Amino acid sequence: MDLDQAREFLRQHHRAVMATRHPSGGLQLSPVVVALDGVGRAVVSTRETARKTRNLDRDPWVSLCVMTDRFFGDWIQVDGQADIVHLPDALEPLVDYYRTVSGEHPDWDDYRAAMRRERRVLLRITLTRAGPDTHG
Repeated sequence: MDLDQAREFLRQHHRAVMATRHPSGGLQLSPVVVALDGVGRAVVSTRETARKTRNLDRDPWVSLCVMTDRFFGDWIQVDGQADIVHLPDALEPLVDYYRTVSGEHPDWDDYRAAMRRERRVLLRITLTRAGPDTHG
């Protein structure tokens, strides 16, 4: 699967499991909501204090298994390198992320305040590989 096909899947499907590398050497798995930004990166909102954020701060490798809302059915895996956008720089990209996934928020001031209160960051993932290339 090429990266453009994977991006098209990401435009339609936002449920994923994210894998990052835990300090112990194992994988840390987290359910996430993923979107695609305007330049084709996968983006995820999380807290600054989350284990996945600390893992990515140490090692930017990330893998996402993205699936449909039905769970069983089509899915893809994308791998890449993440960078972490912290507040205040993350605030407007977090608004864009919300709009992509959920549409308009009823109170953007309240949303921005919640992002600050929760110490949200935006993970931007530059995609380097997509699959599967074959189905078993």
